[in-house]
Amino acid sequence: MKIAEALALIRPIPDFPVPGILFQDIAPLIANQNAFELVTKEFAKTHSPFNLVAGIESRGFILASAIAIDSQVGFVPIRKAGKLPGAVIKRDYGLEYGSDSLEMQVDALSHVLNPKVLLIDDVLATGGTIIAALELISDLVGEICEVAVLLEICALGGRARILDTFQDLKIRALVQI
Repeated sequence: MKIAEALALIRPIPDFPVPGILFQDIAPLIANQNAFELVTKEFAKTHSPFNLVAGIESRGFILASAIAIDSQVGFVPIRKAGKLPGAVIKRDYGLEYGSDSLEMQVDALSHVLNPKVLLIDDVLATGGTIIAALELISDLVGEICEVAVLLEICALGGRARILDTFQDLKIRALVQI
């Protein structure tokens, strides 16, 4: 199997979670062992070394944790509000279809000297979710080495929005639609 065949397993689901949204379902990709392995290995090919992988809830968790294990580094969850115990920091952000919040535990990066973080999510759309995650990592004094996503929906302008704030950031999408 080649990476293009693996990525072709992603299926579009119209009008989910609300009418007018074309949801990109990664379940068929991650259900296929060969496809999942190819994608996680592709994500781990960065130009900058990293010693942590952060994943954004929820589908980013699946990808990021597999990359962390494969790369022999730690995994850090970035969760929706109210799901992490202890002291947290929080960022609100806008979505294509509403708004939400992300949180990280205040000590999430403290176990690694000079944390260099590879940030993973499934989709880059408007950029709001990724900007919130980048701000959280930055607030905790983590260095973001790269952002990698499965899919980028180019027409929504998320990449440009992210680069307005994080000018030198490397953003990699395995598929651009």
